[in-house]
Amino acid sequence: MSKLGVQQVKQLREIFGRFDMDSDGSLTMLELAALLRALGLKPSGDQVQALLANMDSNGNGKVEFEELVRAILDDINEQVLVNQEELLGVFKYFDRDGNGFITAAELAGAMAKMGQPLTYRELTEMIREADTDGDGVISFPEFASIMARSASDFLGLSFR
Repeated sequence: MSKLGVQQVKQLREIFGRFDMDSDGSLTMLELAALLRALGLKPSGDQVQALLANMDSNGNGKVEFEELVRAILDDINEQVLVNQEELLGVFKYFDRDGNGFITAAELAGAMAKMGQPLTYRELTEMIREADTDGDGVISFPEFASIMARSASDFLGLSFR
């Protein structure tokens, strides 16, 4: 299960506090709407009401910090599952024989089919970088890890 880091929870608590105008530890519909607008979203009143109803697990008509965190974690978990499915599809494209591993030959063949033929040096470097357990092939967890690192590098993000 995905979890928020200590720093992320601290930042989220600060944001929550800024929009909890009456400092009662919960967000009313208006406070939640203000938070969403500050994030650049433009929900209708009905959308805010529906979101509040979905998040309000104790039925008091407000969103407490724990309810907000739970909603965010649920969304993160859903995103991770969808992304893992998509990533598995890409992995299977490279894993031609379906044995759960990408060999150097499979990687070279798939890259050539995509119009990106690799030199021997590029191929060995890619395998070396991705193959963290040193068994000479790329497993799905290794593939997922290298893809996440590549994406975060591309987007200029850091996940530490």
